[in-house]
Amino acid sequence: MSQQPRHSRYDIVIIGGGIMGASVAFWCARSPDFQGRILVVERDPSYENASTSHTNSCIRQQFGTSVNVQASQFGAEFIHNFQEFMGDPSVPDIALHPFGYLYLAANTAQDAVLRRNQALQANLGAQTKMLTPEDLASRFPYMQFDDIVSGSFNTKDEGYFDSGTVFDQLRRQSRKLGVEFVAAQAVGLECRGQKITAVTLADGSQISAGQVVNAAGPRAAQIAAMAGLSLPVEPRKRYTYIFEAETPLSATMPLTVDPSGVHFRQDGRYFMTGCAPDHDVAVSPDDFIQDHDLWLEKVWPALAARIPAFERIKLRQSWAGHYAYNTFDQNALIGPHSDLTNLFFINGFSGHGIQHAPAMGRGVAELMLTGGFQTLDLSPLLIDRLLSNTPLIEPAII
Repeated sequence: MSQQPRHSRYDIVIIGGGIMGASVAFWCARSPDFQGRILVVERDPSYENASTSHTNSCIRQQFGTSVNVQASQFGAEFIHNFQEFMGDPSVPDIALHPFGYLYLAANTAQDAVLRRNQALQANLGAQTKMLTPEDLASRFPYMQFDDIVSGSFNTKDEGYFDSGTVFDQLRRQSRKLGVEFVAAQAVGLECRGQKITAVTLADGSQISAGQVVNAAGPRAAQIAAMAGLSLPVEPRKRYTYIFEAETPLSATMPLTVDPSGVHFRQDGRYFMTGCAPDHDVAVSPDDFIQDHDLWLEKVWPALAARIPAFERIKLRQSWAGHYAYNTFDQNALIGPHSDLTNLFFINGFSGHGIQHAPAMGRGVAELMLTGGFQTLDLSPLLIDRLLSNTPLIEPAII
C-alpha cells in the first residue's frame, strides 16, 4: 500500500479502510455511472487491530428491527452469489456454514422480546421458530434448560462465513476498478460553509475532496470531531475465547446466546465463546489488554452451567477486540450530515458490521452517487435521527 496519494484531489475520500470503507469504495467504483477518483485512507495497513480482523465472522437474521433483518438477508445473498457480485468468476466461492443461531429466554420479559422479534423476522421471510423447553431438550440434549422459558432458532442463512476472503476481495476488486488505497492517517478536515473541502494527513499534506466518508470504526467520533460534530460512537471491548472440550457433544451446537450474556458456538473440534465485560464502558481505541479474570469468573461458569460437558475444557486462545458501539440506540448511523452535506457516515454498528457491510456499503454508495437509496431502503438508519432524537433501538445486540 502506497504512503502517498497519487493526486491532490479526489471525488471521494474514504477515511478508514476496514470492511465498511472497502465496501463503500467497491460499490462506488462498480457503478457504471461513476467515472471519478476514489481514495481510501487507512492508518494501519496491516489491519492487525482493526475490528474487521477481530470479528467472529457470523451472520444472522435474528434482529429486532426490519432494516437489520433485511440487511442480513442481502448479506446472505451477497455471500451466495459472491462471484457474480465481484464480477469475476476467478474469485473464490464463499461458503455460508448454517449451524444456526439459538437465543434463549430465562424469564417472561425475555420471552416476549424473542416472540416479537420472531414475528417480525417471519413476516420478512426468515425461518426463525420459537421452541419450548421440551423442544429445546429434544433438539439439544447436551444442554441444560431448567431455567429456560423458550428459545428462538433458525439455521437458514445463519452461521459462519469467511469474512476475511470477502474483505480481501472487496479491496482487490476495488483496486482493479481504479480505487487507490493509501497508508496514512487523517488528522483534520477543512470546512467551508456546509462542505468539507479537504482532508489533512499526518504529514501535513491536504487532499481536496468532493465527498468524504467517515468509515473509521471505533475511531469514528474522532473523525466527526475534526468537523466539529459529535458522534455517539465509542470503542468498547469484547472478548473472544477458543477452547477444546474433553467430552464431545452428542450433536452439532449452534451459536447460542445465553441469558448470562455469554455466547458460544462450535468451530470444528474447537469451540468459540465471547461476551462483554460486566463493566461495559468506553476504552482507548489502542487498548487491547485482556481481562483474564473474566474467563474464570463469568465465561467458564456460564458454559459449564449450560453444558455439563464443558466442565472439563482447555482454553487455547483468547483476544480482545472493539465494538464501534453506538450509545444512542446500538444501530448503524449512515448517510450525510445535514450540517455538512458532503460528509457521509457509515458508523456505529455495535457488533453486527461484518454481516451488514455489503448492504450498508451499497446503500451509502447509492446515496453519494444518486442522492437516494435505489435497492434496499436504509432510511431508518440515517444519521439525522440523532438531531430529531428518535432512536431506533436494536434489541438483539450480542
